Amino acid sequence: MELVLTLPILFVLLLALFQFMVLFYSRSLIVEASRAGSRKASLPGAQIADVEAEIQRVLAPRLQQGMQVEVDFGEWSGDVVSVSVAVPMSVASPDLLWPIGLGLNGRNLFSETRMVRE
Repeated sequence: MELVLTLPILFVLLLALFQFMVLFYSRSLIVEASRAGSRKASLPGAQIADVEAEIQRVLAPRLQQGMQVEVDFGEWSGDVVSVSVAVPMSVASPDLLWPIGLGLNGRNLFSETRMVRE
């Protein structure tokens, strides 16, 4: 009887552990991609296509689906350059906890990096 009562709770905890592990790994890739894109954007003569190519080089192919990139180039040397990357959570991880009301639809993993333009 104790097993019947505790097994569903253990199963939900294992699903949550797996889902959040994948989300944290995906978030670390997105942070690294925004850093790489910001480094590229801070260089003289950088274009938005160059920044997006650098971000796609770092990100895994599954995370590139639905990816949104925003780049704010500074006009002059010494200005702040901002690169933000957003990826839907439903692309980054399987939606395992929707039966208990913790769905991933409509939520994004987001990272923004700012650097000084050279």
